[in-house]
Amino acid sequence: MTAAPAPVRALREGPRVRKARTLQQNRNRWFWVFVGPFLLGLLVFVYVPILWSVYLSFFDARNTVTPTRFVGLGNYVYLLRDPAFVSSMGTFLVFAAFIVPVTFACSLGLALLVNKARVAQAFFRSAFFLPTACSYVIAAMIWRLSFFNGARFGLANSLLRSLGFENVNWLSGGNYGYWVVLVSLRLWLQVGFYMILFLAGLQRIPTDTYEAAAIDGAVGWKVFRWITLPQLRATSVAVVLLLLIAAFQAFDEFYNTLISVGGYPPFARPPLVYLYLISLGGGSQDLGLGSAGTIILTAVVVIIGVVQLKIFSVGGKEDRA
Repeated sequence: MTAAPAPVRALREGPRVRKARTLQQNRNRWFWVFVGPFLLGLLVFVYVPILWSVYLSFFDARNTVTPTRFVGLGNYVYLLRDPAFVSSMGTFLVFAAFIVPVTFACSLGLALLVNKARVAQAFFRSAFFLPTACSYVIAAMIWRLSFFNGARFGLANSLLRSLGFENVNWLSGGNYGYWVVLVSLRLWLQVGFYMILFLAGLQRIPTDTYEAAAIDGAVGWKVFRWITLPQLRATSVAVVLLLLIAAFQAFDEFYNTLISVGGYPPFARPPLVYLYLISLGGGSQDLGLGSAGTIILTAVVVIIGVVQLKIFSVGGKEDRA
């Protein structure tokens, strides 16, 4: 049978079907009106630069975003053999070894305390989350000029003198005091965000689970070890993964805290600071080399994420149950 012409189908459908079809068409139209600009911006400012960076990493592009000479995997080989780049990866490992467990423990502890608060829970939640809205650049300048400036009138040295200790030059490379500055700065900036994630996970735990545990006589550490932590498994994995990615992306606190009149010091250079110095700093801007380094970092983050998800079996049958 041949399909009826459009005017005949419209007469057979009736007013309700035509109205429903018109409403659906309007929804589709307004969907693209609102979402279209964001998709266009995402395409122009995110995906196109990423693809161009991948393409650029196979070329020699000095002082220009246009590739000049094809070098294949030469940029990748150079970076993997470069002691400075390998050292920057070591800086990331040291930073991650400090910041990931400390932030995880502090954010989980704050979430447990706030979740048990009987009064002013919204106030404490907002107060701890508020630092995440602060600019990393401004926070780094405050830490550098007011708290850990190495002078006798800095807050940290004032506290040390009150306890009978001498002043410490926190930002020099000799005593590794800059790690205290960098870890405390990142901890203050991001612990509130991960506290909110843990709070959301804690509030999803059924209360009857704790009631059953109380009937069985489980209290304190046993409840936390055998009920709270297992129920927060998916949230914990997500927090660790986000912390590792954020550690790889560390730039503002390092650069704005340690930069001086003579330039950035040779120590404490995380990967992004190193790539910034070779791709945009100095007289020779090697954008091809910088693009290759960015791809290497992205690949490392993806591999770490996949391995972590496989180890903890997130998304498996037990998580969907």
